[in-house]
Amino acid sequence: MDVVMHCRGMRSTRTDATVAGPRQKLPRYRAAMWAVMLVSSSAFAANTRPPNVLAALDHGLRPSTLEAGQPLPGWSLKERMEHYHVPGVAIAIIQDGKVLQAAGFGVREAGTQDAVDGDTLFSVGSVSKMVAAATTLRQVAAGKLDLDRDVNTYLTSWRVPGAPTLAQDTLTLRMLLSHTSGLTVWGFEDYQPGEKLPTLVQTLDGVKPAKNEPVRIDFEPGTRMRYSGGGITVEQLVLENATRKPLEALARAEVFQPIGMRRSTFVNPLPARPGNIAKAHDKDGARAALPRGWEAFPEQAASGLWTSANDLGAFVAALIGSYQGRSPFLPRPLAIQMMTEVSPSFHGLGPRLEGEGQSRVFHHAGTNDSYRAWIEGYLESGDGMVILTNGTNGNMLRMEIRNALSDALGRGVNPLVRTVTLPPAVMSGYTGTYRLDKSVPSEVAGNLAGHFESDTLDVRIADGRLTASEAKGDPLTLQPLTPTRFIGPGDFGQLRCEFLRNARGTVSALVVERGGGRLYFRREAGPVVTQ
Repeated sequence: MDVVMHCRGMRSTRTDATVAGPRQKLPRYRAAMWAVMLVSSSAFAANTRPPNVLAALDHGLRPSTLEAGQPLPGWSLKERMEHYHVPGVAIAIIQDGKVLQAAGFGVREAGTQDAVDGDTLFSVGSVSKMVAAATTLRQVAAGKLDLDRDVNTYLTSWRVPGAPTLAQDTLTLRMLLSHTSGLTVWGFEDYQPGEKLPTLVQTLDGVKPAKNEPVRIDFEPGTRMRYSGGGITVEQLVLENATRKPLEALARAEVFQPIGMRRSTFVNPLPARPGNIAKAHDKDGARAALPRGWEAFPEQAASGLWTSANDLGAFVAALIGSYQGRSPFLPRPLAIQMMTEVSPSFHGLGPRLEGEGQSRVFHHAGTNDSYRAWIEGYLESGDGMVILTNGTNGNMLRMEIRNALSDALGRGVNPLVRTVTLPPAVMSGYTGTYRLDKSVPSEVAGNLAGHFESDTLDVRIADGRLTASEAKGDPLTLQPLTPTRFIGPGDFGQLRCEFLRNARGTVSALVVERGGGRLYFRREAGPVVTQ
């Protein structure tokens, strides 16, 4: 039987808490996948230095927010994988800038005994953007590309169409990498086995077989942040036109080989020959993307990377090492630029950034139809993590795993938030219509500029909870942290809302904050609204 866990440098001290009891009957593949974890536990228990972060997976998974009075659940990875119907997970732990643990849990394909390990290939969705960014920055470091030059001067097979109604429509790589380019197309659909794949130019023009709208500028570049997979696709074309090499060859020379990412590839569709591939599963844990077993992602830089926990852990470690001046992968000044927010975005040159001091962190999520991924690195301590899953419901699972690992690392990023209980009379004082104050500069609005599609928010009470909704949007439930401050839904980088009550006792405004961005909504006169 293959051993599920594959470790670098440090060995696991897992207990048998996640192993099925003798009376419990599990499907054959589930019994196998948890039994082998016991083998790993007994074999590796001797070495316990440094602390075994993966031990937190036995009991430490948790949500990001708990309502008042709710006990901390202390979930195990096993029960949450079964809860979300995710067959396989791979994790890497980085400590002091080195990959110390890489482990697999569960199986690559439901109904089999094909165990996941640290070298299993997963689709990682938008985490691909980080590797594409590193490829671009290596070209910048070599003097072959300029972050602030008009990208149309590099493009030969296609040009970014102008936007003559705007005061300025010049795009740069700095804008593309930080999602401040003004380009459209947030993300891309997956392609099933047998579907024809578009070329890069067909994707940019929205021409079949591409499934997306054309990638075009629709607000002045540099003035707002809006996440744009379309912008990253332009970045890929810049790389390929400027070097006359496909992204796969360029990334291999600039990133995979220097770091030692021997299993990683941008080839799409992924051929079966690498082996040890995590197959796709739907929300019920059933096999998907048949008969091959995985989708294709022709927008390679935006979402097409296939990689492993070991490889991606080494990549995160290389970025941390470059930032700290301990790795030659990127020159330190350029690595610091990569890890610095580009106003008004909360992205640097690729990663999303949060925190300060010892809690300074970069991260990026990845989401394709059947795969969910997460990377995170603590820039000062040198710690970090990689989480890869092969199920549609892996988005919630990855954050519960992430919370357990962060708690075990002791970095204090995204700690558990406990809400409070407020009397209905207090919340009813906040209901009404709030209109966006457009005089707030885009630099202050930051990553929230353009976040809301309309200029008004309706605050109501529904089923005893305070909600905020746009004219055509679903209501957001606001959970109270204090009598005036509330937190929005989500698991990382949640919206924080504060109702401002002036010296006359009147609630006059609503402030919405996230990652340094701030919006002001002025309360309009009128009756309160409840339901």
